[in-house]
This record gives sequence, structure tokens and C-alpha cells, in this order.
Amino acid sequence: MVSLTAIIVLSIYVAIAVLDQISLQLGPYSPLFGGAITGLVLGDLKTGLIVGATLQLMTLGVATYGGATVPDFLTGSIMGTAYAIIAHKGAEYGIGLAVPIGLLLTQLDILARMTNTYFQHRADRFAEEGNARGVERQNIWGTIPWMLSRIIPVVVGLVYGQSVVTAINNFIPQWFMLGLKAAGMILPAMGIAILMRYLPLKKYWPFFIIGFVFMAYFSKTFSILGVALIGLAMAGLYLTFGTNLEKKSNMQVTSTERETKEVSNDNSNDLYADEEVEFND
Repeated sequence: MVSLTAIIVLSIYVAIAVLDQISLQLGPYSPLFGGAITGLVLGDLKTGLIVGATLQLMTLGVATYGGATVPDFLTGSIMGTAYAIIAHKGAEYGIGLAVPIGLLLTQLDILARMTNTYFQHRADRFAEEGNARGVERQNIWGTIPWMLSRIIPVVVGLVYGQSVVTAINNFIPQWFMLGLKAAGMILPAMGIAILMRYLPLKKYWPFFIIGFVFMAYFSKTFSILGVALIGLAMAGLYLTFGTNLEKKSNMQVTSTERETKEVSNDNSNDLYADEEVEFND
């Protein structure tokens, strides 16, 4: 059973995280933070990091465009981590539950957006009246639906956590849970594939191959952190030397184009002079 203190701490965290999501986006709203903080509060940081990092990889290329709603994997990472720790079944169990939870909570996100329009219209009316303090108040009140859309499922899910886990274990067959675990292992690859569609791989494909070779053939020698540091060093080298080479190349192209234009202008002037001489003759 989850303690009252843990429920309060996680409720405060998820409220702060959703405010960060709709404002500064400093990072606490990400699934990685959600899983890590939940694991830290419940006493199993490793499970929280695995669940959060897996969901983070899955959502690397996912973003809200034009007000569209995406799965709430922040709350999903909190609930998935909590259920994995309560059930003592490992991170795969939590990942398998976090995905459907995040998808279901999409409806609460939509409800929060719809409720928020009430405060938006009031803010518009105050703006027309020139009431700046009224606009400020509506901005503050407008955060309440966002926070409640995350706090309510976290509180309910954690209060009845043990009962929920028991019901899941009794209702869902073992083969289905194995399928969820297998799907959880595939999700990071899907997230990376989505992200790769946005990256300029045609220009930077050598770096991609180098990273793949390190992890595929030297994974026993290099850790993920080691490969990441090598990638950071290569990025620094590229910024230091590659940018200068590009500038020199652009300068050469510009000078070549300028010389070509000058030669073309000289030829045009000579041709015009010959035509003028013929005309005078």
C-alpha cells in the first residue's frame, strides 16, 4: 500500500509538472522525470528510471501540434512505476501498464482543454475592457483544470493501487502480460524511429553509423554513457572544425560565382562594343 505522504508528494509533483508542460518546459513534465521521482519516493529508483527512460524513448518524436492531444505518458509513467513496485514484477510490468494508462488519460486532457476555454473567454472579455488584473486572474484560474486532470488519476490510482494491481493480476492472463512486456521492449525502437524522421540523417549519416557500430559490436566494452560522451565529443569537433570548413566552402563558392559574373559581364560588354562598331561602320 502506498503511504499518504507518497501520494501527497507525487500529487504535488504532477501538478508542478503539468504547469511546466504548458509553460516553461524545463523538463519535469517528461516521463523520465515522472518515473524517476516516483521510484525515488516509493523506494525503487532503478525501476522508476527504467520505466521512465523507456517511455521517454517512445515519445522522443511525439509533440503537440496545433492543440492536438497526445497520450499522457507523464501520468502513465507515475502509475506504471508505482504498480510495478507494488506488484514486485519488474519494470516490464510497469511499462506494459503505463502505455494503456497514458492512452486512457487522453480523455482527461481533452476535458481539461474544454474546461479551460471558459477562462479563456473571460480573459478575452477582460482584455476588451482593459482589465489587466482580470486577465491575470483568469490565467491563474485556468491552470486548475490542467492540474486536476493529472492529480485526480494519480490520487485515485495510488489510493487503490494494491486493489488495482490485484484485479489486474487476476483478470489479465499470463500470456497477455507477456505480450505487454514484449511490446514494452519494442516501444523505444518505435520512438527512435519516429525521431529519425525529423533528423537530417542524409547530412549526418556517418555519425549514426558510428553510434550503431559502437553499440552493436562494442556494447560489452562501452556503456551507453560512454557512447554518449563519444557522441558529445564528435559533435564538439564538428562544431569547431566542420563549421569553419563550411564557411570556407561557402566563401569559395561565393567568390567563384562573383568571378563568373564578372567574366560574363566583360563578355557582354565586349559583345556590345563589337555590335556598336559594326553599327557605326
